[in-house]
Amino acid sequence: MSDSALRFFTTPWTIGISIALVLAVVIVSFLTWKRSGFAVGTGLVELLRVLIACLVALLLNQPEWVEEYRPDEKPTVVVLHDASRSMDTKDVVATDGTSATGPRTRREAVAPLAESTFWKPLEERFQVVVEPVAPAPPGTATDLAEPLAKVAERFAALRAVVLASDGDWNRGRPPLDAAQSLRLAQVPVYAVPAGSPTKLPDLDLTSLDCPTMGVAGKPVRVPFTVVSSLPTERVVVATLAMSTGEKLVKEVRIPPMATVTDWIYWTPPAVGDYTVTLSIPVEEGEILPDNNERTAPIAIRQENLKVLVVETVPRWEYRYLRNALSRDPGVEVSCLLFQPGLSKRGGGTKDYIQRFPSGLDELSKYDVVFLGDVGVGEGQLTDEDCRLLKGLVEYQASGLVFMPGWRGEQASLAGTPLDELCPVVIDPARPDGTASDGPRRLVLTEAGRKSLLTKLADGGAENLAIWESLPGGQWYGPVLRAKAGSEVLAVHEDAANEFGRIPLLVTRTYGAGKVLYMATDGAWRWRKGVEDKYHYRFWGQVVRWMAYRRNMARGERMSLSFAPEQPQLGQTIALDARVAEPSGEPLSRGEVTARITAPSGAVETVRFAPPGGDGEWGVFAATFAPTEPGAHELVLACKETGDTLAASMFVQGSAEEGIGKAARPEVLTEIAQVTRGKVVRPDEIADLVESLAALPDPPPAVRRLQLWSHPLVAMGLVTLLGLFWIGRKRQGLV
Repeated sequence: MSDSALRFFTTPWTIGISIALVLAVVIVSFLTWKRSGFAVGTGLVELLRVLIACLVALLLNQPEWVEEYRPDEKPTVVVLHDASRSMDTKDVVATDGTSATGPRTRREAVAPLAESTFWKPLEERFQVVVEPVAPAPPGTATDLAEPLAKVAERFAALRAVVLASDGDWNRGRPPLDAAQSLRLAQVPVYAVPAGSPTKLPDLDLTSLDCPTMGVAGKPVRVPFTVVSSLPTERVVVATLAMSTGEKLVKEVRIPPMATVTDWIYWTPPAVGDYTVTLSIPVEEGEILPDNNERTAPIAIRQENLKVLVVETVPRWEYRYLRNALSRDPGVEVSCLLFQPGLSKRGGGTKDYIQRFPSGLDELSKYDVVFLGDVGVGEGQLTDEDCRLLKGLVEYQASGLVFMPGWRGEQASLAGTPLDELCPVVIDPARPDGTASDGPRRLVLTEAGRKSLLTKLADGGAENLAIWESLPGGQWYGPVLRAKAGSEVLAVHEDAANEFGRIPLLVTRTYGAGKVLYMATDGAWRWRKGVEDKYHYRFWGQVVRWMAYRRNMARGERMSLSFAPEQPQLGQTIALDARVAEPSGEPLSRGEVTARITAPSGAVETVRFAPPGGDGEWGVFAATFAPTEPGAHELVLACKETGDTLAASMFVQGSAEEGIGKAARPEVLTEIAQVTRGKVVRPDEIADLVESLAALPDPPPAVRRLQLWSHPLVAMGLVTLLGLFWIGRKRQGLV
């Protein structure tokens, strides 16, 4: 239905000027016609002049042709109710204190708005559409801006929007952007905020960072984090239950309103796939008991790590290290001696090899390489050997341990590719290290007290006491300071320089692998009085820590690793695949893909490419951003070799739409204010029907045709002026 009319936009000035213009032109035209003896031709020309003047006078008052359109259908009211997981938080309490059943969930508080019967009183005047604001994928995140923006596009006769939510948006544009568009369309938003703006009293087991892989018979550290919003300190007993029925407990002290991270050590008895469940008891005063337990899978394997030890002279440190690795059932050790003066390398046992691995196919089989008092030169390493070792760590995720000696051979590594890997700055003034007048201990730093490498006992205090009791060394390497990005685990007992205490045990991550610098050759002395107890445990932990990522998932010619090792929801995971040809050489070019199946069944395929375009090392990299927590199944495949490798990856954390988070009513308040709507509390939703019924009818759609500036009107005026000029010329008046 539409109405049309011609309207003028006048002012006293335009009316006065228009009348004066027309009168003046009429007088001039009459006098001109009179002087011509009232000739017919002249009269017609002057009549045209008066017509042009009248038209100009009309245009001065801005005439417009206005058409008003009123829709035939009913105005639409859209009701959007939040259906995300956070709406299950039980924190809505009646403001008048009359609730006898305690707090309700946010979903229950706004549930009447999702029922069609609630809106029956408005059916005669409005078309009411009820829709959920559902996250996608389910349970992960909520976008409030997109639904608000789309309702204005989908419904032409939109009159109002009702938005019931806790305001917890965590994806997409800010909802205020969509509110601005609704404001321009004159569509008010009636916001119904549900939930408490403060976190409820609760103990929340937020993470269980269980490693994805372990070794049978070797301790596995299972870290966990508890967040407390309780007003008082609590002491709880955390229980770690395995799928085998075994249970371990640990007492944890949790300060009020604090976050506590702790761990439990578990020694898996045998190879297999296990499930670990960590739980904490429900404390008095907790409102949300359903977030006190988490579960994670772990695969336990029988390891077979390959280690290469390279040395010059067989000093005591080398001899006891070789014995420790040779007697470790999970380690296969190869030794190479560059001892000067020997015409033939090797030794009398099968552990020794005759030469340094000559190519990628030979070197890439080693998970960890120990470099003793060895450098670059005749009868030792070559520049090509150094390049291969650097690539082995950077691309193949192997570990490298620097163990300098009193001969100072490692000083010759300066300027080689291995110089970049070294986690410390070498002191050029003392390439052969420094001897002391007596034994000096290694003192753990704060990082060293927390590190798995330096854990010689399960308890923190007991472990520190052991390190304080270990015999010290009488020599330390040529260390000036640790490089940026390195982690110092232990320092010298008293030796220091302008940079502080001399670092003796330093680690760093380089590319996909790990590097350790051991600046003392006195670790063999730790056997004093206890035999192999601490010495063997330390080096066993070093080897496994450095080879962990390389052995996450491994087949005959393929392996897969990812970082971080305990990925969290929202993190981007770096995937590294190592692929070999049937001959054993690294695959330089190929099509490598991984098919990843999420817990919900969603499937995503990621494609790998050589990092930096260099396929020499047979390494292919990709990234993956998980959108769901839980176990993800991966199938790695290479088109050229036809090989496949199945692996699993557990993404820690809970969905972004978690239960127990504080509501954000300020988000809904801003939306209502911007759109000139209203904020309605959950216990006042009965008044919503009256508020909507009181809304005036929507203003009609108006279409204006501005005649005073229309091109056709301008052309008509110019045409009349042309005819006037021609007429005057024909009458001889020009």
